[in-house]
Amino acid sequence: MPSANIDPYDSYDKNILINNLEGHEDAVWGISVHHNRSELLSCSADGSVKLWSPTNLKTPCLSSYVSDQDEIPTSVDYVRDVEGQFVASYNSSHCVIYDIETKSPITRLECSKDPTEMATQLIHRVKCHPTLPLTITAHDDHHIRFFDNNTGKMVHSMVAHLDAVTSLAVDPNGLYLLSGSHDSSIRIWNLESKTCVQEITAHRKKLDESILDVAFHPSEAYIASAGADSLVKVFV
Repeated sequence: MPSANIDPYDSYDKNILINNLEGHEDAVWGISVHHNRSELLSCSADGSVKLWSPTNLKTPCLSSYVSDQDEIPTSVDYVRDVEGQFVASYNSSHCVIYDIETKSPITRLECSKDPTEMATQLIHRVKCHPTLPLTITAHDDHHIRFFDNNTGKMVHSMVAHLDAVTSLAVDPNGLYLLSGSHDSSIRIWNLESKTCVQEITAHRKKLDESILDVAFHPSEAYIASAGADSLVKVFV
């Protein structure tokens, strides 16, 4: 952990920067890192998902994926229980699982086919379980939804917060889910029972936004959150 006395606005050693990845033509909404493969995925308002090799200085962009049915990707994550796949959520309120090698869609995860319902179910974040064929989505309508990656069917849906659910994280062992919301709370969920085991009021609202991201530490008992109030907080 960095020192609590560090100045976040202090100068930094530019030699730390390995590569600057350029390729998207609009805002980048999210990234997902595959540590074992030294690769990452990014999704952008330009309508594409891109696969990168950050250490490849000459041609870091390996592939680009554009959906034939959906428009703008809103979030992306690697499918963790199967190699060679990723899932992307779209502003159509659907998710698509892709084969990385062939670029072909494998499974489509749909919340609803009703256009009225779809308009309220915008997906802010998508996360995959580390060991199970399970995709978890955070929605504008205060819900968290769970999908079976093999069948594409929704297996559970729950009202998780009092405002839009903006962020998700699954602990490395796959036992707990962490969610953040514009209601200013972080909630920890037991994934087996789908019950909330702890709630923390973490950030102040700013322009109707509050918590923008949450994370588990990969090996220590820490969780972290980032808020619209310009703060990053670490909890033990």
